[in-house]
Amino acid sequence: MSPLSAIGPATGPATPELSPERAELRKAARGFEAIFVRRMLEAARAADFGGDDVMGAGGMEQFSAMRDEHLADIAAERSSFGIADAIEAQLSARLDHKEG
Repeated sequence: MSPLSAIGPATGPATPELSPERAELRKAARGFEAIFVRRMLEAARAADFGGDDVMGAGGMEQFSAMRDEHLADIAAERSSFGIADAIEAQLSARLDHKEG
């Protein structure tokens, strides 16, 4: 089994039903984290360590980009870096104040 095939959807405790506004906030926060992780992976791949890249063909670059996008989406879904959770916590205080 390859390392990427072992990555699947997060399984954890059930979360309580969210209001539509809170669900949208969570979705947006996770989307932002996915964008952040994609950019971080792009920057890491762009690093030149001075060697010839054996896998530098265009097809491999496309595969790497697709793999990075998938990895970023999964990381954000799980809020692996905690960015989405932090954004949601900050903005939910305003949302809760507005609803209350």
